[in-house]
Amino acid sequence: MLKLEHVVKVFNPGTVNEKVALNDLSLELKDGDFCTVIGGNGAGKSTILNAVAGTWLVDRGRITIDGKDVTRLPEHKRAAFLGRVFQDPMTGTAADMEIEENLALAARRGQKRGLGIGITRKEREEYREMLKILDLGLEDRMTAKVGLLSGGQRQALTLLMATLKKPKLLLLDEHTAALDPKTAKKVLELSARIVEESHLTTLMITHNMKDAIYYGNRLIMMHEGRVIFDVSGEEKKKLTVPDLLAKFEEVSGGGIANDRMVLS
Repeated sequence: MLKLEHVVKVFNPGTVNEKVALNDLSLELKDGDFCTVIGGNGAGKSTILNAVAGTWLVDRGRITIDGKDVTRLPEHKRAAFLGRVFQDPMTGTAADMEIEENLALAARRGQKRGLGIGITRKEREEYREMLKILDLGLEDRMTAKVGLLSGGQRQALTLLMATLKKPKLLLLDEHTAALDPKTAKKVLELSARIVEESHLTTLMITHNMKDAIYYGNRLIMMHEGRVIFDVSGEEKKKLTVPDLLAKFEEVSGGGIANDRMVLS
């Protein structure tokens, strides 16, 4: 489903601030894989998602989604393949528009726009049923402005919008990091449920090792732009946080980065 072959991305090349973000990275996700991504600050986690999404083009290598080479496609042309939820709950929705209007925009993504009727009665009922899945009472607030929602409600809505068209690939970029623990747990459980029910191939970045172990069928650890540990199936289920910390020490040459990767 997703294939990265010898991908290289360098920021500020030839300067004192040169940073190799992706270093000859190769990674392949099978259809339906739910892969969690962990690593220290600057390991290349978000750079992978941005490279796949086309936020910036890679310097070398090849990126394929569902058999289509998207390496040189601009971001807006890759949007048809992708769903993405960002860390900031304020990103991904239109704050000044109503909940049902945001859902309508997501439902019409990739379609030609015309001067027809806005939201039909049938669509409104479909959105109501979708919102019930969130179990947040939003189905009774469909005309409320999204900007009035809490961070958790907004992130749950963004997740629903990102998966409404069942994308080829779902990118979750630390999408619960800005939420309180209780809300984060609810959004993570909702994410896992939607991914499983819709059989979505998913890349999820997290700094929480417990979450990385618990969710998904595969886990990769990154360091200095490379995948240094890749585990799946029963082996992943048996992992513990101390196992991951020990593995990082082993493959990175020692020394836990002074960042949030140690969160558990």
